[in-house]
Order: sequence, then C-alpha cells, then structure tokens
Amino acid sequence: MPVAPGDRLPDVKIRVVTEDQPSDVSLAGAAEGKTIAIVGVPGAFTPTCSLNHLPGYVENEAALKAKGVDDIYILSVNDHFVMKAWAKASNALGKLHFIADWNGSVSRALGVEIDLAVAGLGKRSTRFSLLARDGVVSHVNVEPKPGVDVSSAATMLEQL
Repeated sequence: MPVAPGDRLPDVKIRVVTEDQPSDVSLAGAAEGKTIAIVGVPGAFTPTCSLNHLPGYVENEAALKAKGVDDIYILSVNDHFVMKAWAKASNALGKLHFIADWNGSVSRALGVEIDLAVAGLGKRSTRFSLLARDGVVSHVNVEPKPGVDVSSAATMLEQL
C-alpha cells in the first residue's frame, strides 16, 4: 500500500545524484522544513518516462517552485551512474534532484514497488508523484494504468 496523505515520509536513506559523487541522505531529513515533490518512474531512459513524464517536471520546475515547492526529486530503480546520465541528457542536472534507488529500498519504503518482470524490468517503482510538507505527505498520485495522467506536473500544479 502506497504512502497516503497524513503519513510521514519514511526515514530511509536516499542516494541523490550530484555533479560529483552521489550523496547519501535521509529522505525524512531532506524533507524537514521544506515542501518537496517526489516523482517515481519505472526506469530512466524508458520511453514514457523520458518523453512524457520527466519533461513536464523539467519544463514546470519554475512554476512548481513559484507555488511553494522547494525541491523536486525524480526517483527510479537505477544506479547512480544511469541516473546521472539521464539527468544530464534531460538537461535537468542541478535543477531537479535524481534519486538512484539502486536496490529498490526507497520504493519499498514508500509502498510503490511493482514487479515488471513481464516487461523485462524486474522490481521497479510504479509511476507516481507525491507532495510532502515538512515530511508529511499531503498528496499521492499513483497511475492506475500505463501512461502519464494523475502523476503529471500539471496535476501537481493544480494540487498546490
């Protein structure tokens, strides 16, 4: 069951991609005193994630921040090398924060892990977005079917 409005973000270690070495920090700590958006995707460089989901957040970064979002995190079950390459290829490194959920522990802690073995991807994050204020979840948007609808940047802008 995914995290729900009113839940606190789990105190799980996240690996955030940076220009240099990845940084391991606590998700709960990163959210403390801030409004953050977390966007989960099944895979870096996958078609829907790269062409439809991530671009909306890159294009709407300023609009989301103007409405009070301090940080935007993009989460995928990939290693930090892949996530850094995806951030660079998307012109988003330094604008958005990319979480390399290399072993799926963050996805499991958030309750958004999905088994996509049938598609040759293994255990991944389902497609979702959430908004948290000072570590407390206020909105959770989990896609009920393939594609980008309820987890889009446009939906999050409406929820702010």
